[in-house]
Amino acid sequence: MASILADYEPTDTGITDRPFFAANMVTSLDGRAAVGGRSKLLGSERDGELLMGLRTKFDALLVGASTLRSERYGTLVRDPDLKRAREEAGHEPDPLAVVLTRSMELPWDCPLFTEGVGRVVIYTGVDREPPPTATEVEVVAVGSDPEVGELAEWLHGQGIRSVLCEGGPEVLGQLIAAGLVDELFLTLHPVITGEADAPRIVEGPEGSIEAFELVELSREGDELFTRFRPRR
Repeated sequence: MASILADYEPTDTGITDRPFFAANMVTSLDGRAAVGGRSKLLGSERDGELLMGLRTKFDALLVGASTLRSERYGTLVRDPDLKRAREEAGHEPDPLAVVLTRSMELPWDCPLFTEGVGRVVIYTGVDREPPPTATEVEVVAVGSDPEVGELAEWLHGQGIRSVLCEGGPEVLGQLIAAGLVDELFLTLHPVITGEADAPRIVEGPEGSIEAFELVELSREGDELFTRFRPRR
């Protein structure tokens, strides 16, 4: 994955009024973003290397509540060498984990909350105290359905320069509808799932057609690793 991430620096984009947003997703040949409800079953070791490489580059990582429930996130960067690489680049050892949720119905027993590593911000429409957690948790209650545009403003106010979205499809759909996706990393995994009801990489609000341009393409084995930017 060195090729697609060579010299990649999302904090050096010229965007100053909000964080830079990138998304990292994987899709099957039949256009599905999950198998059996989990995207990890589509990924390979190489795709995992890309995921971890991207996590070393960003100030914050954004996920929706459904993705957190299905993927059972834990410590975002475990490798000591990657933590050192983050610190040498001026980042915290771990990205800030940002969870977008309407209801705050979250898997409080998942490792993200129980391992006591890093920090978590829960951006939600519900004013509710979280249960005790080993990991430091901050709840930002907005009193209505949380909007990604308002979240971007809040993160900017916290000094967050770059955000990596790892899903789910509804969160990515909201970001695209709000014009906030600056880059999309998309892995094409060589499998047909046959799951007609599995989500695509983008679900949610309908909007106008969004055109992207391919800026990088890499092949590793039978997988294709791509990077796109919107045509603006």
